[in-house]
Amino acid sequence: MRIDLKELEELYTTNVQRYGINPMSVGWKDAESQRLRFKKLVEVIENEEDNIVVNELGCGYGAMFPFLIEGGFRIARYVGYDISPTMVEVARNLVKDDRAEFIRAESITREADYSFTSGIFNVKFNIEAMVWVKYIEEILENMDEHSRRGFAFNMLSTYVDFREDHLFYGDPFHFFNFCKRQFSKKVSLLHDYDLWEWTICVKK
Repeated sequence: MRIDLKELEELYTTNVQRYGINPMSVGWKDAESQRLRFKKLVEVIENEEDNIVVNELGCGYGAMFPFLIEGGFRIARYVGYDISPTMVEVARNLVKDDRAEFIRAESITREADYSFTSGIFNVKFNIEAMVWVKYIEEILENMDEHSRRGFAFNMLSTYVDFREDHLFYGDPFHFFNFCKRQFSKKVSLLHDYDLWEWTICVKK
């Protein structure tokens, strides 16, 4: 399914120009909540001592790469993908490490051990909810196809006390069931942390 992501691209390009290298430029209120999301995503990694290759779709300015390195994960290769050329340029200038590469793209194109995405499904603007769900499912299929050992993603939860029209709130049971049936028997739903969202980890 082809989705026009131009409005999203413009949002994040404008954000990074306005906020600079800051979690607010990728839609998060602070660094603490950004790190918490990363901690939940990396629960999919079964052995921290292995040398691993990582994909991140919607990498923003590349904050996940230093998080992985500082967390003691042995990264052989990291590829970050983002739809905003400005974000990609900022990430390339910020992360000076031969193991990291940043690409402008709407989907993952290279195989890795693990693939991650954080927050890219939250803003749908005026796209119909069912169309957005189909788009999400196709991105998850793309992640699965390019992940040898597993992948993880998060989404705003339907268990919220307030909603905004331009945001998408994902039913955790729908996406748990989708991943369980489509990808693996080893699926974890994490909905136990202090954010209005959940994380799903799929282990191959």
